[in-house]
Amino acid sequence: MRYQPKHDPHNGLLHFRASTQLSGYWRYLPSPDLEPYVEHFWTIEWDLPEPALRETLPYPAAHIILEPGIAQLAGVHTAKFSRMLAGRSRVLGTKFRPGGLRPFVRQPTSAFTNRVLELVDVFGEPAAGLDARALAHADHHAAIAVVEAFLRNLEPRPDSTLPRVRAIAERIASDRGMRRVEQLAAEFGCSARTLQRLFGQYVGVSPKWMIRRYRLQEAAERAAQSSSMDWPRVALELGYADQAHFIRDFKQLVGQTPADYFASLSSPDA
Repeated sequence: MRYQPKHDPHNGLLHFRASTQLSGYWRYLPSPDLEPYVEHFWTIEWDLPEPALRETLPYPAAHIILEPGIAQLAGVHTAKFSRMLAGRSRVLGTKFRPGGLRPFVRQPTSAFTNRVLELVDVFGEPAAGLDARALAHADHHAAIAVVEAFLRNLEPRPDSTLPRVRAIAERIASDRGMRRVEQLAAEFGCSARTLQRLFGQYVGVSPKWMIRRYRLQEAAERAAQSSSMDWPRVALELGYADQAHFIRDFKQLVGQTPADYFASLSSPDA
């Protein structure tokens, strides 16, 4: 097991500057045989004297979530995720690649979108007690090994379409200049309708949603890394025809206007 390169140390976490050092959070790459399906494993541990709110931006990925007494599958969520942390506990998560969950389940991945299900209801008896088995190990590598054994025992079905889905998703993520579904479809030699169906089956959200979300994530990341922001220029560079449209989308996702969000990052207690 290796540490995930920290090019995105906060992994979509809102309200923190990129330079802020966060304790109690680690990421690990999967073993090579699970790499086609799993982007990384993550674990958070906390011991807080006072409750603290944590919010993260949505990514086009499903997660297995394990914490004491809880074993769940969270599908792709289209809104930001908010969680109040209190007391002392830990979470071990498995972040699937876009499309990576599909070989493990019978339904289209869209069946899990915006839903959180008990793991045993999705995978049956093999998932019973996975939280206790994994979290019995304080060592991260040993805990992740339990989850990896669980995933292998599910025997993910061979799927020749998965590499294509991964390539399309990586293209969207790596090129923030990608702005239209038709542009993406032409590049991969298919129609926009075919692309929509493919994403419904494998990713759980539309390619349009993914393109838009990565544009907004780019804006939030720039705010976290910068000492000043030219929001009209950012809106233009991210492909918005007007700043009002950009402000509306950003506020709908983050809960604040871009200017208010940046001001909160600049405050002493950010």
